[in-house]
Amino acid sequence: MIGHLAARLTRKSRSNFYYAFLALPKRRRTALYAVYAFCRTVDDIADLGGERGSKCADQRRELERWRRDVALCYEPGGRPTDPIASGLAQAVRAFAIPRDALLAIIDGVEMDLDQVRYETAEELYPYCYRVASAVGLCCIEIFGYTDPRAREYAIKLGTALQITNIIRDVGADARAGRIYVPQEDLRKFGVTAEDLRTGQYTEEFVGLMRHQAERARQFYRAAQESFPAVDARSLVPAEIMGQIYRALLEEIEARRFQVFGGRITVPTGRKVVIALRCWAAARFGPASRRTRAA
Repeated sequence: MIGHLAARLTRKSRSNFYYAFLALPKRRRTALYAVYAFCRTVDDIADLGGERGSKCADQRRELERWRRDVALCYEPGGRPTDPIASGLAQAVRAFAIPRDALLAIIDGVEMDLDQVRYETAEELYPYCYRVASAVGLCCIEIFGYTDPRAREYAIKLGTALQITNIIRDVGADARAGRIYVPQEDLRKFGVTAEDLRTGQYTEEFVGLMRHQAERARQFYRAAQESFPAVDARSLVPAEIMGQIYRALLEEIEARRFQVFGGRITVPTGRKVVIALRCWAAARFGPASRRTRAA
């Protein structure tokens, strides 16, 4: 029942991750659904309604409740009452999901409760680690791996995915008071926070976004360089996620970063093709994988 609840939440979100989950055996897929449902539920806390003062207090209390539920997942005989937390507990007991990573995800959401500003890219990266790379570190334990470089791969890929998200959602985030694009980059390209909030599509904005896209590509390349070929088959879901997000970045670039209108997505058909290609590349050898990733 709990697995069905988490699966429904995942499907309802139409997440890019859903297509990666389909490549997994049922036992691992159920655990991934539980981790993803936890991530979505915790992330939604940052957008809870209410008056500003009481809203923030309520959000922090809810995040603290989730920290307690995570603790219960690791205690012998611990039984969280929340159905999503209960599913997470089952996943934690079936796989070596790191407690620190789950807590980092909660910490990342808490960072969003205040007005978000990051002066440099180096200041942004810890946030990316908490909200994205930490998720990857949970996922690879469920996927399975033998080479410890898989952890570096998950961290680099998570950062690439998060920067891609930042580019896509830059307008909506700015309207919510969250500016993830580094302040020094805004100054360098002559773009203001107000420009982002009001959706000013200018050549300066395009230059700013190209700079962010190149930063994302650096992390995609770093992830590929650390990819443990010995674990190619088990890490197929991670590769599917990475390739779908790279396709999303390409789609945004093809539209010349016109991200202030409707939300840009990768067509479902293309996601399915990417998933099949990743599966085939892992199954039939590294040569086809290198060709695809080039």
